[in-house]
Amino acid sequence: MSNAIRIIEMGPRDGLQNEKTPVSVANRIAFVERLVDAGLHTVEVGAFVSPKAIPQMVGSAEVLRGVSRIEGAEFHVLVPNEKGYETARGAGARVVSVFAAASEGFSRANINCSIAESIERFKPVLARAKADGVPVRGYISCVLGCPFDGEIRPQAVANVAKQLWDLGCYEISLGDTIGVGTPLKAKQMLRAVSAHVPAAKLAMHFHDTYGQALANLYAGMEEGVHVIDSAAGGLGGCPYAPGATGNVATEDVVYMLEGMGIRTGVDMEKLLAATDHICRLLGHPPVSRVAAALNAKKTRANSK
Repeated sequence: MSNAIRIIEMGPRDGLQNEKTPVSVANRIAFVERLVDAGLHTVEVGAFVSPKAIPQMVGSAEVLRGVSRIEGAEFHVLVPNEKGYETARGAGARVVSVFAAASEGFSRANINCSIAESIERFKPVLARAKADGVPVRGYISCVLGCPFDGEIRPQAVANVAKQLWDLGCYEISLGDTIGVGTPLKAKQMLRAVSAHVPAAKLAMHFHDTYGQALANLYAGMEEGVHVIDSAAGGLGGCPYAPGATGNVATEDVVYMLEGMGIRTGVDMEKLLAATDHICRLLGHPPVSRVAAALNAKKTRANSK
């Protein structure tokens, strides 16, 4: 198991895209600033998608331009196709992500095309990105279960991962979009994928619907995966995955890793402040158990 774990913060994109309360560009920029100040130096800050499909991501170009002045950080944005790539590049994007699915049902619900058609859409994006010297990260949704197709075979995930890898994605992020996975299933899936993509080039993007995300992450770490996607406060969910809760909370991931002697470089107090700030704007408390526990501890201490 690696002692060097890389955390990629999803809060400003995947965390906010399913929230009912819109967050202004200025507040999204401030959120990113707080996250970077807390020690999270790789942050996905927006998505260049249809405003009708995901209105919460309107203004992603302004957010990206606004955070570009922050030094020592890497900012990612999601692009669905070549048009999205062009717009993102116009806003100064230096790292982009594309997203596929391991299930046909989810692919059609999410991006209105088959898996094969989605891969075709990405080919010009990868070609343009290669010519521009822009790294491309690949996401695969529903790797451990789908709200439409049910259980997903590990080989189905491996097939999509291989295609993205062969196209030129530098890293493949594997998403348990509806949070139904368990450690053994996570291991089986990762072993199937790592037969085609090196474990060092995989990332885990696990949601916590059934409270299994941390256990699944630990299982994946045992398989040699050392990149974790998470969202401050456990923000998130998916507009096309009914009932799914948010991403695994960054606070919970940091607490687990630090307790294992793995240094994250994250300042928990500053992270809690960033989470508190955004959750106040959204009008609900964080989902993170660590945030709830530490905030309660602080409240008790202050009341004495």
